[in-house]
Amino acid sequence: MCGIIGYVGERPAREIVLAGLARLEMRGYDSSGLCLHDGDRIARTRVVGGPALLEPLVAASAATTGLGHTRWATHGGVCEANAHPFWGCADGEIAIALNGIVENFAELKERLCAAGHDFSSETDAEVVAHLVEDAYDGDLVAAVQAAVVHLDGHFAFLALHRDHPGTIVGTRRDVPLVAGLGAGEAFLASSISAFQEETDVFLTVEHGELVVLREGGVVTLLTPDGHEVDRAPERADWELDSADRGTHESYMLKEMHEQPTALAATLQGRIGAAGALAELELPALADPRVSRIVIVACGTALHAGMAGRFMLEQWGRITTATEVASEWRYREPIVGPDTLVVAISQSGETADTLAALRLAREHGAPTLAITNAPGSQLTREADAVLLTRAGHEMGVAATKTFVSQVAMLAALALRIGSDRGVIDAATFTTLAGDLAHIPDTVRHYLSGDHPVREIAERFAEAPFFLYLGRDTGVPVCLEGALKLRELTYIPTEAYPAGEMKHGPIALVEQDTPVVCVATNGPAYDKLLSNIQEVRARGAHVIAIASEGNEAIQHLVDDVVYVPATTALLSPLVATVPLQQLAYSLARARGLDVDRPRNLAKTVTVE
Repeated sequence: MCGIIGYVGERPAREIVLAGLARLEMRGYDSSGLCLHDGDRIARTRVVGGPALLEPLVAASAATTGLGHTRWATHGGVCEANAHPFWGCADGEIAIALNGIVENFAELKERLCAAGHDFSSETDAEVVAHLVEDAYDGDLVAAVQAAVVHLDGHFAFLALHRDHPGTIVGTRRDVPLVAGLGAGEAFLASSISAFQEETDVFLTVEHGELVVLREGGVVTLLTPDGHEVDRAPERADWELDSADRGTHESYMLKEMHEQPTALAATLQGRIGAAGALAELELPALADPRVSRIVIVACGTALHAGMAGRFMLEQWGRITTATEVASEWRYREPIVGPDTLVVAISQSGETADTLAALRLAREHGAPTLAITNAPGSQLTREADAVLLTRAGHEMGVAATKTFVSQVAMLAALALRIGSDRGVIDAATFTTLAGDLAHIPDTVRHYLSGDHPVREIAERFAEAPFFLYLGRDTGVPVCLEGALKLRELTYIPTEAYPAGEMKHGPIALVEQDTPVVCVATNGPAYDKLLSNIQEVRARGAHVIAIASEGNEAIQHLVDDVVYVPATTALLSPLVATVPLQQLAYSLARARGLDVDRPRNLAKTVTVE
């Protein structure tokens, strides 16, 4: 959940590490810190808050080696004492920054305290600094090797030592760590995005390996027992994304308006009358022995999978289930060579989704990854990969990555339907055309004038929201309600409208805002009955409806119209006003939409 970056080179490390932290900030902004190898000591600066608060406190320095950290709290409260990097007992001698969790830290801390070590924080991570310090005998690599043997959990950490200028040692277990290669310089970080403005050449660090950065940009990979690993560098296949908000007041607003571009990039060269996803080489797609698909994901990616399920079943005619990765991985699922497991993760580093993918592979299931992150762990472990190409997303609340995931699943459904011969050529051409037109459809909506802000201002103090939908409207409601909870902290429920009478209707009282996704679809008439039921109990109904449906204005209190499209593709359009509603409500409540409390962009711990 945290972000870490290290630099060894010829330029001042201060500016490079701070810039990297700014790009990693959405992994955790409870606190941040930086260490610079400044002559004969390691200088440290820490602060409660993100890198923007840290920057003015870090003194100018000519140091060319440094590491930084931005924290999402797991063990210990949010305070400067619990901020990384951590020292051992001797201030300024050794420093570590860690992302992840050390599960056996309590017993390690007890043992280290008995040996005379003094701790200054409540965190699990500080034990690593003391373990490395305890093992150090002139060789920092050997000390890290010795320390990591005692650790249980999933983590990545970087270590500096006063007596080793121009050297950083790192290691990882399940949690991401990647090395960037420059001219006479090198980087280590949780994500390529941290150093993508400096280099697009990188080395993957595999599970259990150590990585050593030395002066001159020398990067060495080692097995856990110290043998050198020979691995060819890779080049990131992406265009440089700006972390600048531009003229927008927030990253999230910028990224909402980037959705047409992200959708176009996702679909470019991948969909047309001649076929879909020609790049994808995965025999399981057409294998008649593969009789079902299981989509494993978490959070927003799970909702994308739910929307995609409709397309996979109706266009691909293959049984599809969506599963919460954190539950599926622990319940001894029935999975094998007859099941295609599709793992969806924006970052490609989501811990539970990675674990679910590994479980699928252990049982012999073919696997497909859908992610926005080239070079991520998910891309290295799946049998095949589809990159959404949505561009870097800074906002914690996913927007453009969500619609890109849904669009990719739509293309996948068309590919499967074509490969299995269940879609005729004429139908394929029509559906492919509808999907290819989606970027323009979303662009048309975003360029229009809609009453979302006015609705948000009226309900900014509402104590509760209920979201209702049917058919493809259900995943849209789930995603819209998630956005509202993430950004506004307003208690919100989302249900299939047909289930409302089985409990949720008890929550409806006078003036309760009920958001209904009422776009054109096979269950539209049924939804109208559900709308009447909540209105009869005093609810204020806000409908998301397809353009041209004037009749609905007489049945609800407010309407936000979206362009009409093929029913199965409607989630790609109907989701956008719900993003806007959550955004506008959060702004009306005076909240920071880019940094919702307690959340991080990438979840790399259980």
